Amino acid sequence: MAKPFFLILHFTLFLFFLCPYLLQASPNPDFEYLMQFKSLSDASNRLTDWNSTADPCTTWSGVYCLKNRVSRLVLENLALNGSFHPLTSLTQLRVLSLKRNTFSGPFPDLSNLTALKLLFLSHNDFSGDIPPSIQSLSRLYRLDLSYNRFSGNVPAVLNRLTHLLTLRLEENQFNGSIVGLNIPTLQDFNVSGNHISGEIPKSLSGFPISAFSMNTGLCGSPMRTCKGVVSDPTVPGSTGAIASPLTPGSNPTVVSSSPSSIPPKKAVTPSSGHNKTAKISPLALIAIIVGDVLVLLLVSLLLYCYFWRNYAAKMREGKGSKLLETEKIVYSSSPYPNQAGFERGRMVFFEGVKRFELEDLLRASAEMLGKGGFGTAYKAVLDDGNVMAVKRLKDANVGGKREFEQHMEVLGRLRHPNLVSLKAYYFAREEKLLVYDYMPNASLFWLLHGNRGPGRTPLDWTTRLKIAAGAGRGLAFIHNSCKQLKLAHGNIKSTNILLDKAGNACVSDFGLSLFASATASTPRSNGYRAPELSSECRKPSQKSDVYSFGVLLLEMLTGKCPSIVDCGGPGSGYGGVVDLPRWVQSVVREEWTAEVFDLELMRYKDIEEEMVGLLQIAMACTSSQPDQRPRIGHVVKMIDEIRGVEVSPCHDTTFDSVSDSPSLSEDTCGASQ
Repeated sequence: MAKPFFLILHFTLFLFFLCPYLLQASPNPDFEYLMQFKSLSDASNRLTDWNSTADPCTTWSGVYCLKNRVSRLVLENLALNGSFHPLTSLTQLRVLSLKRNTFSGPFPDLSNLTALKLLFLSHNDFSGDIPPSIQSLSRLYRLDLSYNRFSGNVPAVLNRLTHLLTLRLEENQFNGSIVGLNIPTLQDFNVSGNHISGEIPKSLSGFPISAFSMNTGLCGSPMRTCKGVVSDPTVPGSTGAIASPLTPGSNPTVVSSSPSSIPPKKAVTPSSGHNKTAKISPLALIAIIVGDVLVLLLVSLLLYCYFWRNYAAKMREGKGSKLLETEKIVYSSSPYPNQAGFERGRMVFFEGVKRFELEDLLRASAEMLGKGGFGTAYKAVLDDGNVMAVKRLKDANVGGKREFEQHMEVLGRLRHPNLVSLKAYYFAREEKLLVYDYMPNASLFWLLHGNRGPGRTPLDWTTRLKIAAGAGRGLAFIHNSCKQLKLAHGNIKSTNILLDKAGNACVSDFGLSLFASATASTPRSNGYRAPELSSECRKPSQKSDVYSFGVLLLEMLTGKCPSIVDCGGPGSGYGGVVDLPRWVQSVVREEWTAEVFDLELMRYKDIEEEMVGLLQIAMACTSSQPDQRPRIGHVVKMIDEIRGVEVSPCHDTTFDSVSDSPSLSEDTCGASQ
């Protein structure tokens, strides 16, 4: 019996001592390709820690792994040379940066790198054409090949890189035309310092002139206007040649600019009809010219008199100063007392608000800001220069006057730095107006989705976190201001998060969900709406507000629109319309969390942990079960922790106080019951 025991013991010890060698014999799947790359490209042995006794994913410099596969390779300014062809076998590579080395030769086949997102090869010595295999990098959004010796045409297959944000090709030897280049997603583009010629396409005309400089044959906006003058420095004497306006690739007829080579004019016979004009006497010509001038002066005088008469009439009515406004608003149902059948209402102002008359508001020049679920909002500039935001409640189910006034009394007394204050209201049978502070810096929706394309200024990560925290504080104040009523916003979305002069987020349109009619709300159900509100009999609650706020956080993280209603405007079709919570959950379930984040956030370093943290908060807020969602006060606390803001130990009770709104009493709360 002892013999089998000793055999088992020896075998166990053998495995124990042999295990490290067995692990070394079966290294990382990418180990072999990395070692091939080192042997070919690192003649000066700068990669000293790349050796066969260490794990590439833990100790090798410049190597970063995900699930035991190389995902990032950053080897910059290391005097590496030769070719990086072995790296094209790293099929899970997402980031490859070989900037400021001395790699040379043609561009290798990159068709295996289908997961690649960032490719930086600038300041090397690559040459030759960009191969067609570049179109295999369908996920690529940064491509920097600047400061090399690439030549040939800029290939049209780059148009297939539909996520590309950066294309840097400056200081190479590219030639030909870029008229076929059309990548709508581009935000950073440069082809300066090449030999490119022809017209700049409209799709690229929004980039600055520095993106096209030092290309003597380029013309069109933002460079000089194309006037048919083609200059080809490779062809002597071609300067000043006149090219016929044919399509690219055609062979236009070129006529020399030498006067001696101009084709002779065709002789005109005496019988030609054109000869008759030559017989008009100088006196007749002078008479014709004088007659034309007199007619022109007469027409100008008539037009001047006509417009001056109208202008004077406007001035007499007190409206002359507003003739130059781009848009005028006329309240067609304004309840003037001399209009039969209309009830005369009154403006009701809240404490500390400068008063004005209804007629002042109706006379104000106005600009439409947008149309929402409860009416249309306008920017109104009063005669004294004050600017207000006015909302006309045309589509709202307002109900009776007493109910309306009681509810406005509650909303008008809410005061907080992160709320858009209600300053006054007007109620009449045919007209209901709400007057708010005007927010000059647009909405979160516009900052996230507006003006996508060249020249856009992206919303940076720090600002997004600041806006999220500010909006959360405003919502938390609403939830805790009037505990008897358990006030809810009811319509949290990116168009209702506005920015004040200092860039602070302010929540608008709070409390108006009380006026939503069942017939109007059902078709307008959108991506912010909590699942429990699908039934028409369910009213918005504080828990449904938290769900909507979670969708708002996902919108800020992904850059995608969650709503057909809110994201159908001009310039907003970026990323498509999706059910954000469901889409994010499916992506995270597949363990591709990084895929959910907005491409505009990928330019910032060392924020991955913060983005994942905010993503976890958003997913908790969008739980399908209302009871599993956190309180908004706790959400704000978690966001502040991500921002690095010092959080008070009594933070959770901060929002239970209404000290920020001293004029709000429990009697006022009860008035709206």
